[in-house]
Amino acid sequence: MIRAALAALAMLSAGLALPAAALAEDAASDGLVWRHSSSLIGEPKYPEGFKHYDYVNPDAPKGGTLNSATDGTFDSFNPYVVQGLPAAGFASFGGGLLYDTLMDQATDQPGTNYGLIAEAVAYPDDFAFAKFRLNKAARWHDGQPVTAEDVVWSFDTLKAQSPLYNKYYANIVKAEKTGDDEVTFTFDKPGNRELPNILGDLPILPKHWWTGTDKAGKPRDITKSTLEPPLGSGPYRIASFQPGRQIIWERVPDYWGKDLPTKVGRENFDRQKIDYFRDPTATWEAFKKGGLDDYRLENRIGRWETEYDFPAVKNGQVIKTSFPVHSSGRMQGYVLNQRKDKFKDVRVRQALNYAFDFPTMNRTLFFNKYKRIESYFSGIDLASSGVPEGKELEILNSVKDQLPPELFTQPFHLPANDTPQAFRDSLRKAVELMQEAGWVLKGNKLVNAKTGEPFKIEFLETDPSFERVVSPYIQNLRRIGIDASLRIVDPAQYQSRVDHFDFDVISTVIAQSQSPGNEQREMWSSAAADLPGSRNLIGIKNPAIDTLVDRVVFATNRDELVAATHALDRALLWNYYMVPQWYNDVINVAYWNKFGIPEKQPDYVGIDVSSWWIDPAKEQALAKRTAP
Repeated sequence: MIRAALAALAMLSAGLALPAAALAEDAASDGLVWRHSSSLIGEPKYPEGFKHYDYVNPDAPKGGTLNSATDGTFDSFNPYVVQGLPAAGFASFGGGLLYDTLMDQATDQPGTNYGLIAEAVAYPDDFAFAKFRLNKAARWHDGQPVTAEDVVWSFDTLKAQSPLYNKYYANIVKAEKTGDDEVTFTFDKPGNRELPNILGDLPILPKHWWTGTDKAGKPRDITKSTLEPPLGSGPYRIASFQPGRQIIWERVPDYWGKDLPTKVGRENFDRQKIDYFRDPTATWEAFKKGGLDDYRLENRIGRWETEYDFPAVKNGQVIKTSFPVHSSGRMQGYVLNQRKDKFKDVRVRQALNYAFDFPTMNRTLFFNKYKRIESYFSGIDLASSGVPEGKELEILNSVKDQLPPELFTQPFHLPANDTPQAFRDSLRKAVELMQEAGWVLKGNKLVNAKTGEPFKIEFLETDPSFERVVSPYIQNLRRIGIDASLRIVDPAQYQSRVDHFDFDVISTVIAQSQSPGNEQREMWSSAAADLPGSRNLIGIKNPAIDTLVDRVVFATNRDELVAATHALDRALLWNYYMVPQWYNDVINVAYWNKFGIPEKQPDYVGIDVSSWWIDPAKEQALAKRTAP
């Protein structure tokens, strides 16, 4: 889903050399250097002892309520299991509002972490292991210290039960307590330079709480969903909730980490209230009404261009603005489920790309504001182009016999379809490809030449308004004889079906960092293809892709990483696993005029709402103007 893109960005960190010059506090007992930061792209922006990010207001006042609206429902406060729908504020990757992670991802520099629960990290030159020294001040909300035992238990538990973490940390074989405030992680082999960094993303869970009993004396079970508010260590805790309808988070006034440099000037709202609505149309109406949804990330360009004309926008009560974003590339498109026999022939998948008329959609639906996606890393320099050469060609040659031969001689381009005649030619080409793949026209329907079974495609979605976007594509597919249809289901059913790969086609966004690494395994590897809840939504089982993913993971320097990523990108494209859609390189945001906002926002991630605060004067003025 498009709306999942920003959430997916939180996971992105990965693979290059950590800088030797990351500042040392002191030496570990074995002579290794303790570092206050890890960075995958060079020197960390901020030195040892920095006070706060340079874009925040360190004197931002605390107080007020951030109101938010979302669609669907929730039935769980455990985001680390496949079952259940976690409530807003929890995160399947990272700690969300409740849990702190070992280290904190920087917002204004890619691939960089600073201390959080772990105040320092150390590792040898061959990256055979990494150790973390815990901050003695780290506390759970019940006042108990965060311990090395918590860290070890969290790692073991998450790797055992979470498909995401199982693949993300596949090369980490052991976590063990090696000191009162020290944990060492051992890797299966040296040379994986991103592992010390991505271990910083590990959320730390309270062992004593999860292995204890609830108020009724019943043992808790981390492997199951629950609606008992868990104990956390992070900046917020659950204040109240109505299952499936509302959750309210309250800021922890004595939060142990509030004075850490990555936290100063951030997490300023006393409360975050999230109300659930039936569908995206209802959340839009909630935003327009005011008081229910204070800011909105708008991902529909048609609405952005034409529907922000209600009175509150005209009189300045609602502000529209856009922020550039440089943090990630992306692939947004239709996922063709490879677990379905009908999509296993590459000619079929190529035909479905020929039937997609982006130029017409961009002109008639998107005001020519979108760019066509032609890479799994669109928007950043990791996107492949031209024909492979140099190091990239060398890497591709290692799996040459497993890749389409055109990959080596032709630049990858999707059909232009920039004129009516060009699109008619594309539709004819699509029919030819389908016929080559064993589907023949009988009347105006494509059927299997052997069985007579018609070719059917069902698009699965949750938002009824998505019909206007998918309908042109459906009509084009019907023109070439494919029985295409759209099914709208509720969010709970959608999530369950996606988790268990029960779909033909879905639309999704796959976000990518500037330094891809281990997360690529969960996206593309054979090992993740049949694992419920994994991010290999396509169901790719391709030995060449597996090999190329490993070349990304074990890249030894930036040049090799770029070459390996280009190679992986090119292999994914030429296999036509998806029908790419479109992207925008800015974040469109509308908000009710109640906020104080720093003069600048982090240009890497584009926007950091946690650096905003409630301006009492603006809020009071807004309340007067909106009073009935």
